[in-house]
Amino acid sequence: MASENVRNYLEDYIAEIQSGGKLYFTLDDIKNKYRSNYDTAIKFSLNKLFKKGKIVSVYKGFYIIIPPEYQQRKILPVELFIDALFKFLGRPYYLGLSSAAIMHGASHQQVMESYIIINKPPIRTTKVEGLKINYAVKSIMPKYGIEKRKTDTGYINISGAELTAVDLVEYQNRIGGVNRAATVLFELSDSMKKEKLLELLNNDISLSVLQRLGYILDVVLNKKELSAIIKNYLDEKRIFRVALKPDAKKEGYKVHPGWQIIENYKIETDFK
Repeated sequence: MASENVRNYLEDYIAEIQSGGKLYFTLDDIKNKYRSNYDTAIKFSLNKLFKKGKIVSVYKGFYIIIPPEYQQRKILPVELFIDALFKFLGRPYYLGLSSAAIMHGASHQQVMESYIIINKPPIRTTKVEGLKINYAVKSIMPKYGIEKRKTDTGYINISGAELTAVDLVEYQNRIGGVNRAATVLFELSDSMKKEKLLELLNNDISLSVLQRLGYILDVVLNKKELSAIIKNYLDEKRIFRVALKPDAKKEGYKVHPGWQIIENYKIETDFK
């Protein structure tokens, strides 16, 4: 099969699946469609289409289609293909952290990177032109707090506002530190529901993360009703002193008696 013929077949195939609302395909899809084992010709043709800005590979063997309306950006928004990518990988995931916060109305946030929460094993950061996807790893994926959100190409998994809040504190260093986490939490807290936060506590969440989240909601953001849910839960547990900023010096600072938080950092948000 000549390379030119393969490229023509591929362009026809891309047009066909795009007309059906799909913006992705896999290498196996092509081989199965055309029963072709001409790997060299296929890869050569895919590379030609990539150079023309029609497709991008975001993972080995997985390609996204760039329709005309996105060709100036040279990439699709992550929410249009992330669910298909993880179905291809056969792994659980959810859109989280700042990426989820924006979808919950934290409009002040301008994020140039996307954040996906996964389980082990880890995945390397995805970097292609116009796109960076960071992957944060959880040892146990949450049972509660993950929602389905409709997109133009189907549905994606996204952390609810309450799970997003927990993750912002747990992964604060991945998003720019505790000030950044508190700033996002300030806006996100308007979307948090007490009953959903209570349900979320059935997940396997580190007590130290809950202490820090409760402290920020209570002392920094004055969100007493939300912090009370966490406080009532922690009152039934045995908690120990933990630093507000884990990677900073801990000695010589006051301890907040209610949350058992070593106040080794003064949080400043963009709103205060």
